[in-house]
Amino acid sequence: MRGLDDIETVGVVGAGTMGNGIAQVAATAGYDVVMRDIETAYVENGFDSIESSLSRLAEKGELDEDPAAIRDRIAGTTDLADLADADLVVEAAVEDMAIKQDIFADLEDVVDAEAVLATNTSTLSITTIASATERPERVVGLHFMNPVPIMTGVEVVTGERTAEEAVAFAHAFAEALGKETWESDDKPGFVTNRILMPWINEGVRAYDEGVATKEDIDTGMKLGTNVPMGPLELADHIGLDVVLDASETLHEELGDRYKPAYLVKRKVDAGDLGKKTGRGFYEYD
Repeated sequence: MRGLDDIETVGVVGAGTMGNGIAQVAATAGYDVVMRDIETAYVENGFDSIESSLSRLAEKGELDEDPAAIRDRIAGTTDLADLADADLVVEAAVEDMAIKQDIFADLEDVVDAEAVLATNTSTLSITTIASATERPERVVGLHFMNPVPIMTGVEVVTGERTAEEAVAFAHAFAEALGKETWESDDKPGFVTNRILMPWINEGVRAYDEGVATKEDIDTGMKLGTNVPMGPLELADHIGLDVVLDASETLHEELGDRYKPAYLVKRKVDAGDLGKKTGRGFYEYD
């Protein structure tokens, strides 16, 4: 199994919000990156996001080198076979178990047998994802927080068959990117979403039931618990569709205490997904 000193190339499967963020921080740390998605347009959108993010960080003086040099370390592709030389692959595709299992089964035929395979899943079982491979001991959870270039935390998740070497490697890699880590067993929602999703849903219910205005709910939680965002504001930033999907997964696994708030479902049905669509609980430019 690969060690941290062996890594030269990092593969990222998925060029969306999480995937392009992971590609950016890996390239910023000096690694060559291959970012793959299923359509050229998705890859191009990923590069647009990376370039915009790097530009903002450079303006704030938070980069040690020119943004163009970081960008040039990232190659884009739609061909999974282009990840053949990757020493580590981080999957950041949609939260769909069948899709993730298909990706991992295909990756096993592409990458070297010593490469580590990681998933950025926020709620799905690492053990079940790893069961699609012949070497589940090298599959580990690497759950980055959104937005990846800004948030310092990474959740390392251990599957039933994950080797201790893979867990140690995951911690070391995240720390090499300038992140701080914590570890979770392979239980639904892990640490972060197991606690975060009911917190968000209860905030939405409080608003829907007229406990307070959305502004006062968010202000009360920020001032009362010292969090940077209240539950409704945070839901908008995560994406209400993502909140709904995560809550439904946890509801299925853990019961009614994780039932999604009705108002979240209604807004998703209306297409009001939060900041990314310009409207959620709040409106955005």
